[in-house]
Amino acid sequence: MTRIGFVGAGAGAAAAAYALRNADADLTVVEKSGGVCGRAATRRRGDYEYVYDYGANYVKSDDERVSRLLTEDLDSEGLVDVTEPVWTFDAEGTISEGQDADEHKWSYERGLTQIAKRLLGTTDATVHRRTRVETVRRNTDRTWTLLDDEGESYGPFDRLVLNPPAPQTAELLRDAEWDRDLRTDLASEAASVSYRTIVTAVLGYDTALDREWYALVNVDKNHDIGWLAREECKDGHVPDGESLLVVQLSPEWSRERYDDDTESVCTSVADATADLLGEPHLTDPDWTDHQGWRYALPDEGADTDLLDQAAEYGLHFTGDWVAGEARLHTALRNGLETGERIGDGL
Repeated sequence: MTRIGFVGAGAGAAAAAYALRNADADLTVVEKSGGVCGRAATRRRGDYEYVYDYGANYVKSDDERVSRLLTEDLDSEGLVDVTEPVWTFDAEGTISEGQDADEHKWSYERGLTQIAKRLLGTTDATVHRRTRVETVRRNTDRTWTLLDDEGESYGPFDRLVLNPPAPQTAELLRDAEWDRDLRTDLASEAASVSYRTIVTAVLGYDTALDREWYALVNVDKNHDIGWLAREECKDGHVPDGESLLVVQLSPEWSRERYDDDTESVCTSVADATADLLGEPHLTDPDWTDHQGWRYALPDEGADTDLLDQAAEYGLHFTGDWVAGEARLHTALRNGLETGERIGDGL
C-alpha cells in the first residue's frame, strides 16, 4: 500500500484525496488550523443560527467537471445556489447592473467548508488538525517524513502533496532536509508568486436589507471596498428578516489595516458600507466579526514545468497558485487532476 501525506487540508488537497479514494493508498492529512477547506472558510454564530462564508464566497459553475462533482458525484443535500446577481460599482460608488445572472453560485446551508468535509468524508484519510508542520524531511530510503512544531513526526510517506499558499510552501522547501538543488529552485519559484492581502469584515443587522443583487464588486479597483455580499441570499445562513453583510476590503486598505483590532476594522467598514449603499443605519451593526487573509489571492501561477520535476521524487503541489487562477473551482479542478496523476503512477 502506498503511503501519501498531505500538508494542508485546503480545497486542492481535499480534491486530490478524493481522487485517490479508491486507490491502494493510505492517506494522511496534516492541517495547521482547526478546520478544513483553507480560505473557503465558514464560521457560525450560535447553533448554526448564523452561517457565513468569510473567505471565498461561493463556487462558480465555470468548470463542468467541478459542477458535476458538486451536483452529482458528492452528496448534494444542503447545496444552495445563489440566484440573485452580482452587480458592480466604481470608485465614485456608482452601482450598476452586472452580467452574471445566469451563472450558478454554489455554497451549502452549513457553508463552503462542507466541500472539503464531503470530499474527505468519501475517503479513509486520517486528518490531524491543529498540527503545524515545521520540517519536511527526505529520508535515505526515498520516503518523506513531516515534523510538527512540537517535535512529533508523521510518515514515512511514499508521496507527499504540499497544499499551503505559495509563500508558506516556499518556507517549507527552504527549510526542508533534502539535499537537492531542485529544492532551492522550487522554493524560489514558489516565493516568486505574489499575493493580494484581504481583510474581511462581517456586519450583522437585525433588519433586512432589501436589494435586487446578491453582491457588489468594485470594477476599477479604486475603492476601499472590493466586494460586498448579502449572506442572507444563501438558504439557511441568516434568520428571516435579518441581514448579514460580508465585506472584503481592497488589498491596499487590507495591508494598511491588517493588524487592527476587530472593533476598529468593523467601525471603519460599517461607515464605508453605509456610504456606498446610502443607508445611514448601517453604521451601527448589531454584531461584527472580522478576519485577515495575508495570502488571500495569488496574482499569477507558478512554473508548472518546474513543479512537475518534483514528481520524480514523489513530491507534488496543488492549489490555486498551482492552477494559476485565484478561484475555488480552479483549486478543486487542480486537486482532482493532481490526485489522478498520483494515482496513475502508483
